[in-house]
Amino acid sequence: MTPVTGSRQGSIMATFPLPTYLAETASREEGLGDWIAGLPGIVAGLADRWSLSVGGPFQPGGQCSWTAPATGPNGAALVLKVGFRFPGGEERDEAAGLRIWGGNGTVRLQAACESESTYALLLERCVPGTPLGQVLPEHEQDPVVAGLLHRLWAQPHAGYAFRPLTQMCQAWADTFEADSEAAGTADRIDPGLARAGIALFRELPATAGNQVLLCTDLHGDNILAARREPWLVIDPKPYVGDPAYDVLQHMLNCEDRLAANPAALADRMAGLAGVDATRVRQWLFARTVQESLGSPLMRQVARRLAPS
Repeated sequence: MTPVTGSRQGSIMATFPLPTYLAETASREEGLGDWIAGLPGIVAGLADRWSLSVGGPFQPGGQCSWTAPATGPNGAALVLKVGFRFPGGEERDEAAGLRIWGGNGTVRLQAACESESTYALLLERCVPGTPLGQVLPEHEQDPVVAGLLHRLWAQPHAGYAFRPLTQMCQAWADTFEADSEAAGTADRIDPGLARAGIALFRELPATAGNQVLLCTDLHGDNILAARREPWLVIDPKPYVGDPAYDVLQHMLNCEDRLAANPAALADRMAGLAGVDATRVRQWLFARTVQESLGSPLMRQVARRLAPS
């Protein structure tokens, strides 16, 4: 299979609009071309299956899914999310996590189905649906993020075999090491810091004193304004592991504060979330090393957080 490019992609988009980010992913990722070519039929089949009226996709949308507002047979305001199942299976447990959380801090899952290449979710629609990151300044987002994480962590999860955080960290560490060998010197962090950070990234999941159901991708664009509650989480990527990990993505999105004083930001988020500040600093150091290839900001932050 080849990526959707040039006239082929243009002909599909002329009759079936793709969100911008999905179109960009399709232009560079092998394996998406045939799936996107069949997407109009997939969406039509799901609309029939769930008796939906489906609108045009949200823009700029997600990088790996086609997501659009839909209306149910009873007039309910819903969202249809149709995603490509990548070999890594990042999306594997989204439906299971949403079922366990049951709308307690997250959007509610109405229905789900999957095939060999596709997963589809029918979700509660957030109205007005404005992302937290567009409404509040960063420092006011902090307690919202921490409060939602507390609710997500509190839900029992033993009834489903969620993947351990160890698995994700090992895979990301392996990828970093492979990519680092191929990268130019100017794009790489100091080798000693790289070894220390990636070793810590592998070790931290196994030393957590508490194992909870994690969101792992919570930030201001994945928290939407709603009527049922002020804010609801979308697009979780559930794993089970150390709650101190779960504040990282929000901090990585706060680039100005991260550059100015990463330790202070880590301590603030640890205090708001009720997790150990030392572990949050360690996680932030390890994660910024893992994200450092080609990123001057991540290299700068990792150097400032490096253990003495």
